[in-house]
Amino acid sequence: MEKLKAFQLEIFNKLLASIPEEMGVVLRRSAFSPNIRERADFSCALFDAKGELVSQASHIPVHLGAMPETMKEILPLFDWKEEDIVITNDPFSGGTHLPDITLIKPFFYQGKLLFFLLVRAHHSDVGGKVPGSMGLCESLEDEGIRILPTYLCREGRLNEAFFKDFLKRVRNPYEREGDFRAMFSSLERGKMRLEELLKRYSQETLFEAIEALKNYSEKAFLELLKRMQKGVFTFTDYLDSDGYENVDIPIRVKIHLTEDEVVADFRENPSQVRGPVNAPRAVTVSASYYVFIALLNTLGEFPINQGIFRRIKVLTKPKTVVSAEYPAPVSAGNVETSQRIVDVLLGALHEAIPELIPAASCGSMNNISFGNEEWAYYETIGGGMGARPGKDGLSAVHTHMTNTMNTPIEALEQAFPVRIERYAIRRGSGGEGKFRGGDGIIREYLFLEPMVVSLLTDRRRHGPYGLKGGFPGEPGKNYLIKKGIEKIELSDKNTFKVEPGDKVRIETPGGGGFEKK
Repeated sequence: MEKLKAFQLEIFNKLLASIPEEMGVVLRRSAFSPNIRERADFSCALFDAKGELVSQASHIPVHLGAMPETMKEILPLFDWKEEDIVITNDPFSGGTHLPDITLIKPFFYQGKLLFFLLVRAHHSDVGGKVPGSMGLCESLEDEGIRILPTYLCREGRLNEAFFKDFLKRVRNPYEREGDFRAMFSSLERGKMRLEELLKRYSQETLFEAIEALKNYSEKAFLELLKRMQKGVFTFTDYLDSDGYENVDIPIRVKIHLTEDEVVADFRENPSQVRGPVNAPRAVTVSASYYVFIALLNTLGEFPINQGIFRRIKVLTKPKTVVSAEYPAPVSAGNVETSQRIVDVLLGALHEAIPELIPAASCGSMNNISFGNEEWAYYETIGGGMGARPGKDGLSAVHTHMTNTMNTPIEALEQAFPVRIERYAIRRGSGGEGKFRGGDGIIREYLFLEPMVVSLLTDRRRHGPYGLKGGFPGEPGKNYLIKKGIEKIELSDKNTFKVEPGDKVRIETPGGGGFEKK
């Protein structure tokens, strides 16, 4: 067969990437929860029969980078049949945290297994001790329902016993079921588009293109490595606490750069801790992939697939805060520790390729969840982007491992007994420098009913670092305002009750400044 030309490869690249993108459109438009419908807290991807990434949508980095680990763990466990769907949220089988539920559907064509379709969505509640399943907990069981890899559908038949039992154990089962139905629709759309693709092109042509795209991405990554200084580079940054002990938790990395490989060594990190900042290994791998994909994208637009990952090795030590094992709680490892892992990777790489590395961004997803035993709501809040070589940082944006949308105030107030009293840029919170860090956000909630609120935040003590003499961004602040009068500063990670008329104000960190004035 004749070798595919460059323009043909680009056509296949776009065709393959469009499948998970369209899956995401269907999921978002079909979902019931504001978290999926408004915030777009989900990700879709396409894998080949070997379990290697073929294409992904521009969704959530922490979801997407963990999916290859999911496939590595789960692919050998099942005898895959047409119309099967496997479900899992297990953080220790390539998952991230319990609210992120993954559905995996094999795709067969003419009786042969060719692909896997994946959709991962953050469900606003998966049971557990607190509404939203994102609170201050000491064990995985307290955080919610752990779904070990299992069949949700077997050859097209829904596992009714499992599904009904799950819905009985979560808050707002009507919303949960609606979101699952949306995930089913997303997978069905992916299947439909793959069938159309295989009617237009032979399997031989399609898989030749897929392998060529993987090789192309691998070569592009090698070009990035050529631009970096070679050697060993280290960096340490800190999490504010685990929510129980008000003690810094160091996050460390040692990066080995050679001509043909990156080794990110996280083995010298503390043991897993009491609180929920423990990150499963898949999250650490995901954050590492994200950093190098982001750097690669500064050189141009390249396909994101398994070819890039061939040259990245991530070393972790079991039962540490960056490679936690059961029964460690992990809800904040996915959302907070992942951000700090990015910060230490970028800090270490500043010496290797300084012209591409920004100052630290917000460094927290500023998670808030609230509700009661009937319903739950969850969202993240953006902050300041770190200043970059030659540019100020952007204000009031989501950065790094999060890529969700803003929840419109109207959607939130329509669905829940909450009012947003203030939503504004936190002026002056970005770090000073020749190039200034972006400013954070102020978001203030007025509660109209009694409920339980959980905050999982960070960078409340250590502001995001500046680079080349730029100043750090301002740390964030969390406040409880009782009856509009008494203002109480809250810790970075907290679960507490509110009464009607109480307010919670979250002030998110600004980004670090770049270069001395």
